Order: sequence, then structure tokens, then C-alpha cells
Amino acid sequence: MNPALRLQRALQVWVALGVFGFLLLPWYFLQQTSLLEAMPGIWQGAETASALIQALQHGRSWLWSGLAGLLVCGAAVWVPCSARQQGRALLLGSLLGLLGLLISGFAIGATGWAVESLNTLWGALPNGQYGMGWGAALVLLSLVVLLGAALARLGGFRGDVFVAAAVVSCSALLALFVVYPVMRSLVAAWVDDAGMYAWPHLLQRVATERVWGLACLSGQSRCGVAWNTLWLALITAFGTTVMGTLLALWAERGGTRLHKPLNVLAMLPIITPPFVVGLGLILLFGRAGLFNQALEWAFGIEPGRWFYGVFGIWLAQMFAFTPIAFMIMRGVVQGVSPSLEEAAQTLRASRMQTFWTVTLPLLKPGLANAFLVGFIESMADFGNPIILGGQYAVLSTEIFFAIVGAALDPGMAAALALVLTGFALAIFFVQRRVLAGSSFTTVSGKGDAGVAMALPQGVLRVCRSIAGPWLVFTVVVYLFAFAGGFVQTWGRDFTFTLVHFKTAFDVQAGEFGWVFAGTAWKSLFTTLTLSAMAAPICTGVGLLIAWLLARAEFQGKAVFEFSALLTFAIPGTVLGVSYILAFNVPPVELTGTGLVIVLCFVFRNLPVGVRAGTAAFKQLDRSLDEASQMLRASTLTTLRKVVLPLLKPAVVAALVYSFVRSMTTVSAVIFLVTAQYELATTYIIGRVGNGDYGVALAYCTVLMVLMSTITWGIQKLVGERQLGRRPSSPSGT
Repeated sequence: MNPALRLQRALQVWVALGVFGFLLLPWYFLQQTSLLEAMPGIWQGAETASALIQALQHGRSWLWSGLAGLLVCGAAVWVPCSARQQGRALLLGSLLGLLGLLISGFAIGATGWAVESLNTLWGALPNGQYGMGWGAALVLLSLVVLLGAALARLGGFRGDVFVAAAVVSCSALLALFVVYPVMRSLVAAWVDDAGMYAWPHLLQRVATERVWGLACLSGQSRCGVAWNTLWLALITAFGTTVMGTLLALWAERGGTRLHKPLNVLAMLPIITPPFVVGLGLILLFGRAGLFNQALEWAFGIEPGRWFYGVFGIWLAQMFAFTPIAFMIMRGVVQGVSPSLEEAAQTLRASRMQTFWTVTLPLLKPGLANAFLVGFIESMADFGNPIILGGQYAVLSTEIFFAIVGAALDPGMAAALALVLTGFALAIFFVQRRVLAGSSFTTVSGKGDAGVAMALPQGVLRVCRSIAGPWLVFTVVVYLFAFAGGFVQTWGRDFTFTLVHFKTAFDVQAGEFGWVFAGTAWKSLFTTLTLSAMAAPICTGVGLLIAWLLARAEFQGKAVFEFSALLTFAIPGTVLGVSYILAFNVPPVELTGTGLVIVLCFVFRNLPVGVRAGTAAFKQLDRSLDEASQMLRASTLTTLRKVVLPLLKPAVVAALVYSFVRSMTTVSAVIFLVTAQYELATTYIIGRVGNGDYGVALAYCTVLMVLMSTITWGIQKLVGERQLGRRPSSPSGT
């Protein structure tokens, strides 16, 4: 088919989809009614009617702007005209529809005008409106794609309609589900109970002794939560960087067979819920832990709560985040060129001198990266502080209690989120600046026949004496976390039992067949379903954004990339608060639904897909794309038939990682769950809050086995994929 005709057909399809959404789909979102149940009411009910009926019969005339924009776009794609004329008409129609629907959506709420000044200026409205639903989503998507086509037809994006539509669509998604919620939550810090904006409200909430107090320096009281958070992040980042570096040096240069055990260690924080280590440490050092019981038995020391506080959180975060530092440092250690070390030794430098003057300086970019990643991870952590914090408060837990505590104060939560976001973004920018221009490439085009220098004996002894006991301690903690679900009552009755697993995952034979009678089944099925929905969306959008960043050139590319990676720097607690504040009212009213959890999963883990795709695209030469386009294949065809088959390992890896992270996340969704949509991690936290550690640990064990099985299966699948020539047949044909 002629490319011009094919483009014309595609644009006509998008206009038709938009008109279909306007005429034949429910316009507003119905939380308690599915799409199929609402379809019979599109011609009548005020809640289920399509936009056409809403505008004709229910007084919502502002919706006509959407149809007007689609009709203008329809005239542009059905009436023969030049590319520039078509671009102008598409631009006019798409902007007319988008601006009309978006402005009216934000200006008109459930009871009328959302802003009092508009009520004074235009008078009261007879009807308000609910959050936008399936019909509105399809119309807006069509108009966004047509806007991208308009920009391409007018000469933007080198005239490539697919690239233009992809950039505009991804930008719209990032603006709606990343930038808008974060800005909405940060702006809420200035709002008082009456809805008024003023600087004093922010100062009253943030500039308090509770947040910035330094009384702990004089021994009178505790420090503010901001200083607590910074101190904890500092010591955690330092500890994880040192321990991860020692493990990496020992594994890569110590002449030992630690690769497989350390690979398992590196995967543990990914496949386990974030508070499993905290629960294991409680079994060791809590009031009923073995350590306290041993002290009481040997020395008569009464068990106390000494472990709960900054030391307990720090130790749990060390276990949780050291594997991340190890993975970073292992790649950097592997990338140190042996020829540089051999050159130093040729000049009669000892192994110790070579290590301090050559090897260690080459590790500086990795050390900075590991430190800053550990810093951000510590500030974003919620599970360990909520379990082990005791009286030691940090910003993530304070935000949580400001939302769900007795003193419900969303404004205070937003103010604390502003402080935490400021810290995280500052560290994020420092990280990017420190690592600017640094390369972690371990395979180059030049050969390097050198042999990596073995560690000096002194350094090797340090690695063994520090990292060795740490590995043993890690295994012990995970074994205790695993064993805790198999004993009757930890600390009092160590009788082997499966009652905790039965409580959570009991299956009984009923009158009408098998019944999932365990209390945890619902949360497990819900988590599996929502994670399975989020993973392919996250992977698809992430790889598309990575392709645009790697292959397309357009204005605002730096802002586009920053928005795509913003959720890496935004702590999960802040993102959860942002979604509550942004999507609790029209025009996007999703609070209390499973869809808002899926969207949170998608955009929380989006940097995973972007980074996986970026790494994969660096291995693909542009000549592959160019060869396909020289054969007159469109950009979409090239992406589908040439690029995607070469990205299968990256696609599978991003899918699994997104799925597993969605299964085990807690901080981002702790505010979004409801009784209908309870997740595995929130179920476990609820059990811990009730002191029911046995059921919580039994559930953690099931999750660990489930995630390990999925990860192992995907790793085997990915490991079998190779790029290369087929071996010659024995006959030589």
C-alpha cells in the first residue's frame, strides 16, 4: 500500500475511534459498575450516558467541544488537501477538543464550578460532572494522537507521524500520571483547611520542632524527623557502599567461587517483600528473640526493646540495600582494565601500591553511584521504619501517620512530602552531576589480554573478615525469617506447625467444590492480577520511551527524559500521597479502584523499562533501522519487525522485574488499598501490627518461593537466547 494512503487510513481510524468513544461509550467513570454493565445505559442514565446524551439531555454542553474537535480533524483526513493544510486543520481540531475538554474537566467538579471565582463570574451550573471514564479516555487519546500527527505534518519530528504521535502520547501520560500528581501534592502543602493558599501555611507545618528540632544534640529530647531521615540515609549509604565494595572485590578478585552464592544474595531484595529482613531481625533481637532470651538465661537480663530504633532500621536497611551496592560495584570492578594494573606493576609497584593508586581510583564513579543510590533507597524506605522504628520517626512514616492517623491532616502530609521530595531530588541531581560522563562499559571493541590482578593479602583479609561474617549473618537472618512461619509461637513455643500456613492459605472441600478458605487468598489473587496487568503496560511504555530517547531527536528531549525517570527520585510514600490528592476528585477520579493501583505500579516502575530499553538499544546499531527504512518500511513496521525481535531479552527482563516489584511494593500503594483491593504487602503489615508474626512470615515464605520460581524460570528463558550465526552442519553445506 502507498505510504501516504496508509497514513491517511490510520488517521481516519483514529478519528473514527474518537467519534465512537463520544457516541457509544459511557463518558464518566463508574467505580461500582463495569463497562459491560454500563453499556445498556449509554442512551439514558445521567451517570452511564455517552457524551452525546450528556450534552443533549443532561445540560453538560461543554462536552460539545470534544465532538467539534473530532469533526474538524475528520474533515482534515477525509477531504483531499496538502500536507501543510492537513496539518493546520488537525492542529486546530485537536487543540479545540483537548483544551475544551481539559479546561472544563478541571474547572467543573461534582457539584459545579471547582473555583468559587468562576461561580461568581458565570453563575451556578445546573449540573456538575464526575471523573472522566472510558469514553473520555478514548476521545482524549484520539485527540492526542491527532495532535502528534498535526505536528509531524507541519514539519516537526522530521515529518515522522509515528514518532510525533508517540512523543506526544508518552508526554501526555507522564504529565498526567507523574508530573501532575507530584505537583498537586506539593502545592497542597500551601493549602489550609478552608482551601486557601498562603506561604504561612507551609511554614506552620514544616518549620516546627517536630521536623527540624536539634534537641538531641543537648541530650534533652529527640531530633526532628528531617534530621533523623538524613542521618539514617547517610549511615546506610556509607555502610552499604563499603560492604558492597568488599563483597565485589572478594567475588571478582579474591580467587574464590562466590559468583553463584552472591548472585543469589543480589536477587534476594528483589524477590522478597521489603520488610522480610526486619521480621527476621525481630525474631533474633526482639523482646521474644533468641538473643534477648539467651541474655536472660545466661545473665538474668530482662528482655527489652533496645533493638527498636535507629540501630534496628539501619541494620535492616543494610541487609536490604547492600546487594544493590554489590551489583553496582561488581560491574565496575569487572570493568577495571588489567593492562593498567600490569603497567603499574611493570614499574615495580607492589600489589598494595597498585591497588591504592590504580584500582581504587578507577572505582570512584561506582562508589559515588552506590553511595547515592543507597542514600535515596534509605530515604524512600517505608517497610523497615514502620516495623522497627519504635520511637525513631522518619519522614516516610510521618507522612503515613498524617494520612491514616487519628489527626487526619493531608496538608501536613503534603508538606512533609515536599521536604522528602526536596531531599531526594537534591541527591538525584548530585548523582547525575557526579556521574556525568562516567562510563561503566565492561566490553569494548579493543582486546585486553591482561589478567586481572589478585587482591593484596591485606585487602583480602579485610574482605574475608568483614564480608564473610556478613554473608553468614545474612543467611541466618533469612533462615530465621523462613523458619518463623513454621513454629507455634516464637520465643515461647517452638513446636513445628503448619497452622500459620493453614490460616493464610487453607483450601477446603465444600458442597459446591473446593473453597479458598484462607484469609490471605484474596490479597494474593488481587496482587497477582493487578501486577500481571501492570507489568506489560509498564514494559511497553518504558521500552517505547527508551526507543524515543535513543533514536529520535526532538525539542524538549531533556525534560522528557527527566519526567520519565522522575519516579526513581520520588519516594514511594510521596507518590502514594500524590495519587490520593490528585485522583480523589474530577476530572480523574480513581481513588478506591484497582485501576489507580495498576497505574501506580506502572509509573512507579517505569524507570525499570526505560533503563532496560536504553541498555539494549546501546547494543543495536542504527544501521539496522536505516536499512529497514531504506526498503520503504514505515517507522512502526521497523520497530515491530526489526527492533522488537532483537529486544526480546530486554522485554522479558523488564516484564519480570516490573511484575516482581509490583508484587512486593508497599510504600507507594499503602494509601491506595481498600478492603476490596487489599494487597499482599499490606496484608502482611496488618498482621505484624496485630503481633501475628507467624502468619506474616508464612505469607512472606510463600511470596519468596513464588517470586523465586518466576525469576528462575525467566532467567532460564533469557539465558537460552543468543545472538549469533548458526553452527555449520557436519556436511559443511
